Amino acid sequence: MRRLYFLAPDTTTAQAIVDDLLRARITWRHIHVLANHSVGLERLPEASLLQRSDVVHALERGVMFGAATGAIVGLVALMFPPANFDITGGVVVALTLAGAVFGAWAAGMIGVDEPNTRLTRFSDPIEHGQLLVMADVPGSREAEIEESIAQHVPRADVEGAEPTSPIFP
Repeated sequence: MRRLYFLAPDTTTAQAIVDDLLRARITWRHIHVLANHSVGLERLPEASLLQRSDVVHALERGVMFGAATGAIVGLVALMFPPANFDITGGVVVALTLAGAVFGAWAAGMIGVDEPNTRLTRFSDPIEHGQLLVMADVPGSREAEIEESIAQHVPRADVEGAEPTSPIFP
């Protein structure tokens, strides 16, 4: 899957982009619209927390760093066991998993409040009232859909594409 980005100057243009995507058989759940708080998105598929925030990337980093920290603590405990404790490999695995879970939780709490880092290039246009339309499409149809939007909605700016995260297609 690829995520296509389109900037629309107003809600009418954004609605035209969404309609064109629906005609191209892109399902409603694969279309996301992001705008500033002053723009109403009554008939548009509003971007969810996963698209707006950096929670996915924060979770990935939290799991990685938490698991690494848990593994290091487990290995240190294995090499230098506390008095009257028998440390085995299972303890290392348990500490690694506990570190991953704690890291995911802590990083997720932080990531929910952070804007999506992939969308920083669009922050200025969004602040000035433009709408960002994101569509998750099959990679084989990327050029076809971009061409269709450019032809049917000339006021839309085609802003490119990038792969979507494999965790949330």
